[in-house]
Amino acid sequence: MKTTTKWVSHLAFNSSDENNHTVRLDTNAADGSLNSGMSPKKMLLGALNTCSGMDVVGILQKMKVHFTTFEIEASAEQTATHPKVFTGIHLLYKADIAPEASEQFKKAIELSLNAYCGIAAMLQKHCKIEHSIALLPTTKNK
Repeated sequence: MKTTTKWVSHLAFNSSDENNHTVRLDTNAADGSLNSGMSPKKMLLGALNTCSGMDVVGILQKMKVHFTTFEIEASAEQTATHPKVFTGIHLLYKADIAPEASEQFKKAIELSLNAYCGIAAMLQKHCKIEHSIALLPTTKNK
């Protein structure tokens, strides 16, 4: 695994991988930059969401649990002084899963956070990750 990160201007950077996928990382204008991309810490939260989300979707599909909407919201607490590390993360998993499949949804999330998601495993060494679930309304013709 390899990435290369190049300075653009102000505090903005482009980070790319060996497949030439590129993302912009930056900070907001109040901090003296362009506000042209996510901050590195927000990108880390997004990576946690995506890592766990890929696990959960794959597990639910194997369990044959039907859904059409799935999202994860992450919020983090951090220390007030530099280096301002995360002290806690909360993940809110939302999906339009039927109530009778809610236990399977919970199981998929637990497997992701405790067995499969490498980003969660790394972050859990330094801060607590908690989660909650919201079942979204399902449509009748599913």
